[in-house]
Amino acid sequence: MSDGRSVLKARVRVAPTEGEANEALVRLLAKSLDVPPRSVNLAAGATSRIKRVVIEGDVATLMAKLEKVIGKN
Repeated sequence: MSDGRSVLKARVRVAPTEGEANEALVRLLAKSLDVPPRSVNLAAGATSRIKRVVIEGDVATLMAKLEKVIGKN
């Protein structure tokens, strides 16, 4: 982002109707990071293209999984 924050781009194939796209994003992140969907929470941006999510779990483990997903090994 232009303000210096890191972002992860994700795309889902669900229309942004009644929160369906947000739920699809949560499921995508949960599956990609091998955590239960209840561990992924939308913290901000429910109606925006830019979202902020909170993922519960061990930080080191999540960072390792995230780096693997984005191919940063």
